[in-house]
Amino acid sequence: MHTQGLTDRRVKLALLEFLVRKGRWGAHYFPVETIVNWFSRKIEQDGKRTRRLIDELVKEGYALFHKRGGTISLNPARSNEILDLISTA
Repeated sequence: MHTQGLTDRRVKLALLEFLVRKGRWGAHYFPVETIVNWFSRKIEQDGKRTRRLIDELVKEGYALFHKRGGTISLNPARSNEILDLISTA
């Protein structure tokens, strides 16, 4: 997956899809640094854009921070909405 020229919306969907594939809902969280490192190889701006988009996903209520922002998981209360977003993309 090469995400060089993608819009912010497409990158957010890719982040959500990544967490869904990994099964990271609620208390099953994933390290933010790992996501940033993995996506920064594929997205320009060396991880800053990825961090900003992760923060936006949390503000929009699609994701939750754990351990003082060191880990992230999907919001299980919005699971149907998240799965619909991914399937219609």
